Amino acid sequence: MATTPKTSPAKKAPKADVALEAKIWDVSGKETGTIALPAELFGADWNADLVHQVYVGMRANARPTVANTKFRGEVSGGGKKPWKQKGTGRARHGSNRSPIWRSGGITHGPRAERDYTVKINKKMRVAALRAVLSKKFKEGEIIFVNKFDFAEPKTRDARAAIVAIAAAAGAPTLATKRVNAAVIALVKKDVTSEKSFRNIGSMISEEVRNLNTVDLMDKKFLIIENPAEAFEVLKARLPNAAA
Repeated sequence: MATTPKTSPAKKAPKADVALEAKIWDVSGKETGTIALPAELFGADWNADLVHQVYVGMRANARPTVANTKFRGEVSGGGKKPWKQKGTGRARHGSNRSPIWRSGGITHGPRAERDYTVKINKKMRVAALRAVLSKKFKEGEIIFVNKFDFAEPKTRDARAAIVAIAAAAGAPTLATKRVNAAVIALVKKDVTSEKSFRNIGSMISEEVRNLNTVDLMDKKFLIIENPAEAFEVLKARLPNAAA
């Protein structure tokens, strides 16, 4: 009986890469050009487990240990036996600092010496930040602006710029979202811009060199000022990005 030779299944064509190019806007909502995005910053694969681990670790490291209760040896009072051991008809007690007494010590309560810190390797931080930047770009949640050049600190001017940029970039929720709208990434320290955005409760401003996984995951959009210079800052901060 003749047998037909087995043929290997046809290989699927590889998926086309997302074009790493984006438009640049000004504060009036006009397009000023385009910019090529570095693949080592915006072409990484999404790694949900890694991002979750880094996010939870960073939140734990920022957790203050303020909750503290006192043991029976730390509360005020005591020192004298409340009443004699026998003959009163009441239960015997040796101190009113006992945990079963009102205003006594606390049993198994939280203590301020508890340490919540978690070790996060540098390579994990770098990879998580790259993954978040790449995911946000692919989902259209990163907007590039040439310059925030406010003459003076004015919330009104900052809000007008956000409305114009949101309309031009096709991201209406950027201007209407009441909480966790965006991170404004400034290429360097800019007091005028920081004060202009400070009174917009749904946004935070931060220098590009201080971008982190927690802030980017907590906010929907990322607005990067002066992208060409910002990319150089990010590349210098993420030296293992190409590895």
